Amino acid sequence: MSTSRSGRFRLGVSVACASVALILAACGGGGGGGGGSSSNSSGSGDGQPVAGAPSWCGSKKITLALADGFGDNNWRKVTSAEAQDEAKKCPSVTKYVYTDGQGNTQKAISDIRSLVAQGVDAMVVFPDAGKAVLPAIRQAYKAGVVTVPYRVFPGGKEGQDYDYFIKTDFKQAGVLWANWLVKALNGKGNVVNLGGPPANSQSLDEYAGMQSVLKDHPGIKFIGTTPYNVTNWDPAQTQKVVTAVLAKYPKIDAFTTDFGAALQASFGAFKQAGRQIPAVATEDANKLSCAWQSSKSANPNFKLFTVDSQNWMSRTAVQFAVAKATGGKVPSSTQVPQKAFEDSISGEPNPVTCDKAMPGDAFMSSHLTKPQQRTALQ
Repeated sequence: MSTSRSGRFRLGVSVACASVALILAACGGGGGGGGGSSSNSSGSGDGQPVAGAPSWCGSKKITLALADGFGDNNWRKVTSAEAQDEAKKCPSVTKYVYTDGQGNTQKAISDIRSLVAQGVDAMVVFPDAGKAVLPAIRQAYKAGVVTVPYRVFPGGKEGQDYDYFIKTDFKQAGVLWANWLVKALNGKGNVVNLGGPPANSQSLDEYAGMQSVLKDHPGIKFIGTTPYNVTNWDPAQTQKVVTAVLAKYPKIDAFTTDFGAALQASFGAFKQAGRQIPAVATEDANKLSCAWQSSKSANPNFKLFTVDSQNWMSRTAVQFAVAKATGGKVPSSTQVPQKAFEDSISGEPNPVTCDKAMPGDAFMSSHLTKPQQRTALQ
């Protein structure tokens, strides 16, 4: 499997059974929501806008699929639920099909090809394995299926290998983290950076973004492995890494990581080492926010900053795919911005938000309702 991907394949999560495509009837819904804003450009279908539906919903009836490279962790469960919820807003989506590649590149490829054979009209793809699945994505596109990969760059080009690529700038997340670190550490301190699998583009881009800021602040230094300590986005591996760096480095002033929930699962290592939790810059997770709330008094240096986890990015991909396939209005931008979500120092744009009534695996930045997110995480 490729390790150049930038997505949310959490390698430490086990899969207990083979995936089965879920074919669900999609019902009509309310207005638009999600990452894209509508433009005046129309899709290629011959449909007309559906009264009472979002502008990206044309009248041509379609089957929509989400081909997920890996589906069995909390981030993916919420993300796929966001996609399905968005599809329900368009009554022209008469069937919704979901496949789980289970982290197996060959199965992910087979799933895409199977969806083409089933005759789906549009397909959103989370290509965990990056360029390894590009031939299958291209095959779907050449077969006339509206094909929209998102978040993980699969290589290739829009209009040649797929219709649209829905992207985000992970370097900007690193810029947001670094600017906050300068403030939180008063321009001086040692930082440990945790990332996912070796050479994955998300972690590399985040590090590059941080370096673009911190090059002007030489008092803040990365220690440990650079560009990042490999955790495979696995809580168990993260705990091993955290335990090792605590033993090796007597002074750590901050951690940066693109999987905050995994770092939270390692907080016991700080107590075992007789160390306090330092400042943390990461992505939001309810369990992390709740841990901050319960630990801050005993850990006065535990400041917390998070960026939006972007589960709702799948909604933008659905909007593009449905618009092109049904004849609706195609949204105006394929770029989903990185945004700050919580800041324990300024409280802007939100204070650290713990909802004890929600599962720890929930994401407060999700666009799902709380009942919907509870259902997704069951």
